[in-house]
Amino acid sequence: MFPLRRTLSALSRHRHFSSTTKRQADFTHAVIGAGAVGLAIARRLQQVEGAQVVLIEKHGMVGTETSSRNSEVIHAGIYYGHDTLKTKLCLQGKEMLYDLCQKNGIPYMNCGKWIVAQTDESMDALQSVHDFAKSIDVPIRFISREEAQRREPDVRAQAGALESPSTGIVDSHTYMQFLQGDFEEAGGTTALASPVTRIAGDTNEWKIWTAPPGTSEPTPASPSPQTPEQNPPESGDEEDTFITASTLINSAGLHACAINNMVLPTSRHRTPYFAKGTYFSYSKSHPKPSTLIYPAPIPGHGGLGTHLTLDMGGRVRFGPDVEWVDSPNDLSPNPDRERLYTTIEDIKSYLPGLDADAVALDYCGIRPKLARGAGALNTGKGGFIDFYIESEEGLEGGGEMVNLLGIESPGLTSSLAIAEYVHGLLYR
Repeated sequence: MFPLRRTLSALSRHRHFSSTTKRQADFTHAVIGAGAVGLAIARRLQQVEGAQVVLIEKHGMVGTETSSRNSEVIHAGIYYGHDTLKTKLCLQGKEMLYDLCQKNGIPYMNCGKWIVAQTDESMDALQSVHDFAKSIDVPIRFISREEAQRREPDVRAQAGALESPSTGIVDSHTYMQFLQGDFEEAGGTTALASPVTRIAGDTNEWKIWTAPPGTSEPTPASPSPQTPEQNPPESGDEEDTFITASTLINSAGLHACAINNMVLPTSRHRTPYFAKGTYFSYSKSHPKPSTLIYPAPIPGHGGLGTHLTLDMGGRVRFGPDVEWVDSPNDLSPNPDRERLYTTIEDIKSYLPGLDADAVALDYCGIRPKLARGAGALNTGKGGFIDFYIESEEGLEGGGEMVNLLGIESPGLTSSLAIAEYVHGLLYR
């Protein structure tokens, strides 16, 4: 665990440059981005015989962006529609994640969740979720008003409630620490504090440059990684400033479009969009449901509504709301009182006994989107965008590349399955 540039001089001493001898790449795979998905991919690829994987992370710790700023929910996979990667990988990943947590002592709780409806219209949305879940054999059932009142007397569900018993929560930080440790124990290399500045194809492999230690973080005005021209190499010898890898995996999360645009031709460039979600703490011990509570989903909404979740300590939190922002670094909670008032009213629709004075701004997370206004619910009527996980073709000069874009929820739940999917793309 060290900046990637610290290894460059050592690697260069072992490089043999010759017009007649093919030089072997420094690594078999380079995975950019050490969130939950990047960690899972690097861990899986390091298990391949003969693999030498480097995991490159711009921050000084793994999992400090989207992976650690979310609800930590293990999703059931009931929102994303038929024949989508989100459904396929969420269903597979959910089972893999529960199994991994149980076998390795990673804190988790299969607490279930309720989706509640207050009107006939929102009850129609619940019916659609119920029918889809049944069609893919995910456990789901309607709860009678009497049962709901008996089990969670503080929760309002005027029109009805739907129970998803396979939903849960996980300690995402412990999970990511396990993935990192397992990856490194198998011989993988984690390079922290190493923002990628340039990538170039060269004779069936990739050259990857990173910024020197001390490089300033991207700013809202310039959120893309810095370029070599802005941060010139410390020495005049270009060979001391890059590593090489046969296969490139772009799992950079909020910055995945920037990495995509470094590598792919202009015609295949992507514009990133960022959905900021604010979370709210609750300082009172009552009301405190024992299960997660979600409002009925709203088609076209960028999230799943301001829901009630629990952490592993049993503390209640609410969120996220949705605010479209221009920068992936805009992580300050919005102090706008009108937004807070709206959020409290949304929560009171299903938790009427809420003490509004005990609700406070807590933290924010940002979801990488591939379109502004992209909805979290797949209604089959447009507005939904699936995960993009593809082996890119038609690249000049470089090796293989697997591109992961728009990896938002249910990315944490799906992470182990995404790793298997990437492995399948490379070794099918």
